Amino acid sequence: MKKFKYLIMAASILLYVNGNAQADCVLGVGVTNDSVISDIFQLNKMQNEKLVSFSAELKYRNDVLSNELKNVKDRHPQSNVTELRQLGDKYKAVMDSMNSVQSLIDKRMLALFNPKQYEFYQLLCKEANRSPYLVMPTIYADSIVDENR
Repeated sequence: MKKFKYLIMAASILLYVNGNAQADCVLGVGVTNDSVISDIFQLNKMQNEKLVSFSAELKYRNDVLSNELKNVKDRHPQSNVTELRQLGDKYKAVMDSMNSVQSLIDKRMLALFNPKQYEFYQLLCKEANRSPYLVMPTIYADSIVDENR
């Protein structure tokens, strides 16, 4: 029981440090309700379809990684401090993979934003004191071009 308590404490510390050090402005595809993202950024039909697809992909990938986390916890020896450290390192590696997948999916969605949607995303990030992901927004044929720029 003591070993499990140390594992939980170590995992909590890792998540706290990683969470506070995170400065990326996460869009939250697959985490935030799709309709919220759609409403906030006024997504078109194609963007909504991609959002649903990306959300499903993220869920699938995270399910695979969650199974990996469970396997690491269940199969890794936890009888001494060294083994607990190794377990913590493996746990952190899987959590880093989850963060990377979220970043990848968010960037793929942001690349589908038009310039005005992307500017709005950047504004929200600035207000939240977060660093936006840098992507090239898509210029759509049906977009209205401001000729005064």
